[in-house]
Amino acid sequence: MSKAGGDEGGGGVCSETAPQPEEKTPAEKVLSKLSATTVGPGWTKVSCPCCVSERVEPLVLVKLGKKVRPETKRWLIKVIGAPQKDGGAALLAHPGEDASGDIIVVSAPCCTLLRATEELGLCKTYCNNNMEAFSYNDRDNFKDSGTAVFLTLAERQFIVKYELDGLRAQRDLRIPGLSDSSALQHRDNIWQKLGSAGVILDTFPLHNPDKLKDLSEAWYSGNQLAQPLDAVNGYFGSSVAFYFSFLDFYTWSLLPPAILGLSITYFSGRVTGVEDESGTAVSGHMIQAVFSMIWSTVVMELWKRRSSSLSYRWGTLHLAERFAEPRPGFHGDIGVNPVTGRVEPLFPAWRRDLRMALVSVPVVGLFLGLVVLGMLCFYWGEAQVQQLHRDWDSLLSQTLLYMPSVLHIVYTNMLSTVYKKVAQSLTEHENHREESAFENHLTAKILVFTFFNYFAVLFHIAFFKQDVPLLRKRLASLLIVTQLVNQVTEVVIPFLVDREDDPQEDKFRNQSTLPAFPGLFAEYIELLVQFGYLSLFSCVYPLTAVLLLINNLTEIRSDAYKICKLFRKPFSPPVANMGVWQIAFEILSFVSVVSNCWLLLLSPWLQEQFQEGGMSSTNILLLAVLAEHVLILVKVVLAVLIPDEPDWIRKKREHIEYTSMQALRQQGELKSASIITGYSMYNQYLQ
Repeated sequence: MSKAGGDEGGGGVCSETAPQPEEKTPAEKVLSKLSATTVGPGWTKVSCPCCVSERVEPLVLVKLGKKVRPETKRWLIKVIGAPQKDGGAALLAHPGEDASGDIIVVSAPCCTLLRATEELGLCKTYCNNNMEAFSYNDRDNFKDSGTAVFLTLAERQFIVKYELDGLRAQRDLRIPGLSDSSALQHRDNIWQKLGSAGVILDTFPLHNPDKLKDLSEAWYSGNQLAQPLDAVNGYFGSSVAFYFSFLDFYTWSLLPPAILGLSITYFSGRVTGVEDESGTAVSGHMIQAVFSMIWSTVVMELWKRRSSSLSYRWGTLHLAERFAEPRPGFHGDIGVNPVTGRVEPLFPAWRRDLRMALVSVPVVGLFLGLVVLGMLCFYWGEAQVQQLHRDWDSLLSQTLLYMPSVLHIVYTNMLSTVYKKVAQSLTEHENHREESAFENHLTAKILVFTFFNYFAVLFHIAFFKQDVPLLRKRLASLLIVTQLVNQVTEVVIPFLVDREDDPQEDKFRNQSTLPAFPGLFAEYIELLVQFGYLSLFSCVYPLTAVLLLINNLTEIRSDAYKICKLFRKPFSPPVANMGVWQIAFEILSFVSVVSNCWLLLLSPWLQEQFQEGGMSSTNILLLAVLAEHVLILVKVVLAVLIPDEPDWIRKKREHIEYTSMQALRQQGELKSASIITGYSMYNQYLQ
């Protein structure tokens, strides 16, 4: 058996390979074939001695088109395994079951993983037990840098994707087995080009059955309340782990408003009656409004502290700020980047701005107009069923009163689904160079529409119609219908479509038949809408937090079940926080001040007090503005008093920045010294 493969995570992946039983299923035979290097059609070879190993772990599967010819597959395997200086990805590739099959299995040798770890700016445990920004030249001083536990499975798999996405043609060339129309031009993105040509259908990380089983038992199969967030981060990556951490933190943060809401509902109904909004009920209304404003601020500030602690623990506190390679979907005229000096596609910023102004903005405006149209239809239907109820005054007509709200909710959900696809196409058309810019613009489009789509009717009822009973009914309808739909789609349907694992089925191909993970957009949007209902309007419906708490307790397990069982494993880039979503939650927190101050003005008790005091409308408005500014000041003071990160995290972060700066300085000094030494030796040679 020749030693041709590479270590995973720095040299110890052979310890992760499960022992093979005597009788092997077809899937186990494939896994056995991929785990041991052989002469011939095995793993591609590596030249670095520290990367040589007898066993490697399959990390990523590349699904090829059915009509891809063997010479095209051989060429692609050669490119994946070639050194980076020769234009390759410096990864390990295996043809799968046979040389003519339609899959390629990819892994990564030790040095490729470690160099990418430094490029990404990941932090790892140093020999002094502190987290430090990883340095390849100083790798021997990092704990476990020569073992499989140095990098998590999610990190290794993302690094494979990172290297594949960065493949660019070093010169014009024709791809074997493809027509001239699919030829590569200098600096073309190879992976993007092969995807457009139908050579590569999909690329996704492979599940590790043993690790997935252990994670499932610790996550959603048992009766435990705490989530194994470190294990989630290790298996699915920090972006997924941050979502579940926030979902867990936000869910338990619903306990105080839920208890307050139950208390207000109980005492207001017992003392003054449900329909009476005087006395105790009014006091509860005011308490709920003020509490919602303060609660939203405290929750977000405490979450930022928790987020910074998690990013330190997961090694993403000091992600590299660098001028990244263009994203795979970026296109333009080939030229020299004036900043980096690299030859790459160039696309003028004015053309992107023009596309945004002439295409994206009008299309987004069109969809916002459709939201307004749906709102007008809702009001028309509301008037019709109310007239019908006055004429009939029956149980059926009473039930029909909720029909416009239900139909409008269905309409908004359908419109939201269509808009997400349109927003994706618009952002692709804008042609952003960097992945972060693409994600930010896409998220911004979704957030603008989501806020308008879900809250336009509520704001119109509150600010223009000033109809508190209608606002309460509408909010109750939204909460109940939306949560019923979520429970059916996220609990019932997954239970019905779940399939038992077939031990005789090829697990690699079984994973390729699963649908792609849709991402966390919909999950974050759901939480954002929840947060908006609670922080903006819960004072008119105190049971909002109770319904959200019940929903989210099942949401945690259903989301965990879905990502583990119903979808392919997603790639997860290392992140330091929730990114733009965190900003969106904070914006809603500030909007809640305006909303709750206005709703306080609609309180019958306050209206009565204003009338008895003889206050004019102008004075009432000025009083509301004053109260709003005071509450905003309170929120700002709370934000200042609660630092975004604990003091010990701040010191750790500054230490990491300092050591990184020192390392760069030493590298510069060494480089300068080597140049001077070389120049001196050259002079001596000339003499």
